[in-house]
Amino acid sequence: MEVVDDMGLEAYVIGGFVRDYYLHRPSSDIDVVVVGSGVAVAEELGRRLGAKVTIFKTYGTAMLRWRDTEVEFVGARRESYTPESRNPQVEPGTLEDDQLRRDFTINALAWSLNKDSFSELVDPFRGLDDLEDCIIRTPCEPDTTFSDDPLRMMRAVRFASQLGFDIDDYTFDGICRQAERIKIITKERISVELNKIMASPVPSIGFTLMRNSGLLQYVLPELDRMVGIERRGKHAHKDNFEHTMKVLDNLARRTDDIWLRWAALLHDIGKPTTKAYDQRQGWTFHQHEAVGSKMIPQIFRRLKLPLNEPMRFVQKMVFLHMRPIVLSEDLVTDSAVRRLLFEAGDDVDKLMTLCEADITSGIDSKVQRYLRNFELVRSKMKDLEERDRIRNFQPPISGEIIMKTYDIPPCAVVGEIKEVIKNAILDGIIPNDYDAAYRLMEEEAERRGLQKNL
Repeated sequence: MEVVDDMGLEAYVIGGFVRDYYLHRPSSDIDVVVVGSGVAVAEELGRRLGAKVTIFKTYGTAMLRWRDTEVEFVGARRESYTPESRNPQVEPGTLEDDQLRRDFTINALAWSLNKDSFSELVDPFRGLDDLEDCIIRTPCEPDTTFSDDPLRMMRAVRFASQLGFDIDDYTFDGICRQAERIKIITKERISVELNKIMASPVPSIGFTLMRNSGLLQYVLPELDRMVGIERRGKHAHKDNFEHTMKVLDNLARRTDDIWLRWAALLHDIGKPTTKAYDQRQGWTFHQHEAVGSKMIPQIFRRLKLPLNEPMRFVQKMVFLHMRPIVLSEDLVTDSAVRRLLFEAGDDVDKLMTLCEADITSGIDSKVQRYLRNFELVRSKMKDLEERDRIRNFQPPISGEIIMKTYDIPPCAVVGEIKEVIKNAILDGIIPNDYDAAYRLMEEEAERRGLQKNL
């Protein structure tokens, strides 16, 4: 790059762009570190290209957008931290100082941008070897790296999950020792890493590493409480954490839907609370789906996840996830399928995907039996949907019609009549049309002594 040579400075492409080049992964974000003023280089380059440059004075960085690429410029620096904060004290440094402050060796790779050494790799910590060996390792003492910025522990787990890499033993031991310091990181930044783990090809890698390192108890204690098997006599329940990991990976093979993956992660979250032992039945988890669904808002609120439609979707999936399974174990009645269609609405196909992922038995014949029964449920759904138009339906008789017909104010009776009409449609007693619903309204009103407004 002529600019840095003309300014008498050294500059290097560093970090994720270089790493992803060697991994053959696409990347459109480039980080440039300048031994000197990164902002000054960005401004001069922007002037020559006629490109807009955004300066972030607080961080001493500048962003240049050119076509479909974002380039961030920063001056090389060294950092020091205090134990109480993850905000570093920063001062200018050398390239090696800057590489040393990087989280992992694979993110400390740098290419020279100066003419006499253009594209030469600067790799003082053997990051290229770690890339080839699929290893995540810190460039300096792991305790220092993770104590300075505890979010790096989550990033290690995330890279392991995204790339299918192993965290080297020495580095992992550092995470185990420093796990509690994750508590000083804001929930928003933790959730960014959680969502990246959730979106990875095999999400269980990340959550299992969190469990084994001790991070999970601070980030998602509800999930951590699911770990383990308890035995009484001849009865033992399965490890609900391990089961959840299988469900999550099963689902990840079927869909990239991030919120459906969250539903898979949290679908059995109510089991520790509802666990009970019966000498005849063994271990039970009655109503764990209802208890779990009520836990979703507090989990989302704590993690600063969206409290609108995504949260409501996950809550609904957790609440309904047992319904298709119960249907598949029993006689598949029209009434039960109608109710499932009504409650799941447009999310019924996603619910069925979740339930199919929830079949984790090691007995293949049992898995195949469940899958065949699920196909029967799906077939019945399609038939009833075409015939009865139940999905997302609203009873043909509204509360306003009832109040106007009988000249009554809003009251419990209006709700009771609407409920009778709704249940009659769902149970197949009357068709889903206005005339049939109106006749039933008349019968129910007469039974309650209501007189029409003439």
